Amino acid sequence: MPHNPPSFPDAGVATERLLPPDARFPRALFDLQGNAPAQLWVRGRPETLGTPALVAMVGTRRATPYGLRVAREMAAAFARAGACVVSGMALGIDAAAHRAALAAGGSTIAVLGTGLDVTYPPAHRALQRSIAHQGALVTELDPTVTGRKFTFPQRNRIIAALASATIVVEAPERSGALITASHALDLGRDVAAVPGPIDQPASAGCNRLIRDGALLLASVEEALSLVGLTPVPRTPRLDPGSDGARIWEALAGGALDMDALATRAALPAARCMSAVTTLELAGAVECSLTGEIRRR
Repeated sequence: MPHNPPSFPDAGVATERLLPPDARFPRALFDLQGNAPAQLWVRGRPETLGTPALVAMVGTRRATPYGLRVAREMAAAFARAGACVVSGMALGIDAAAHRAALAAGGSTIAVLGTGLDVTYPPAHRALQRSIAHQGALVTELDPTVTGRKFTFPQRNRIIAALASATIVVEAPERSGALITASHALDLGRDVAAVPGPIDQPASAGCNRLIRDGALLLASVEEALSLVGLTPVPRTPRLDPGSDGARIWEALAGGALDMDALATRAALPAARCMSAVTTLELAGAVECSLTGEIRRR
């Protein structure tokens, strides 16, 4: 495990150590019994741990564009519906879920495999600070402890225990996300997975989970239903003539794939994709798992 540089804590964000007698210590962690953490260090908003709907979203660090898109759409939908997204702040799927939840105005919890005063990966320093301001950073490790090979798989049990359901968005056969799913199954939590192409290694772990009995998620609505939520409809406010307005108008006749949408909206592919992403985060459109975009 590479050296983890310090993160220079933000003086404006509180850090607290919660012990089991504290009423704010999540009761769900007691389900881990003898494997429950003896303490939790929390930076940010401890009340986030008490959000009624907590859902874990995890997946591979080497995510494909498909996996990243699905993670962003699901996380944004959860945030808009009032759920809190729990993940591990790793590269790939974890980071996409955290960022989408924040961008949608929701809260998110990052369970770390390091102490709070350490940033890993180093590229996530800004993300770590954003989560502390809009949600909570959580770890069982003392603040200055650096990550070790075993601390990251070990934290996955906390992710699984905090959430009422765990969604594996994209994962190969050997993935830390599958460790989280295994912990969730042991705890009697719901486990769901997003299916992927059978010839893509990045989806092999998800497809195996589904084969072995995990819930198959074919839409964002099905993901929300895991925690008893429904999508929040949103009507976008768009400037006439903007890329977003052109996309919205192009979708008036029904769902389109990205190529057809770019053609109908008369937009270059890159601008079309950027506008669709903005509308997704606003809750105005959704991308099906087959790649079609439609109005919500």
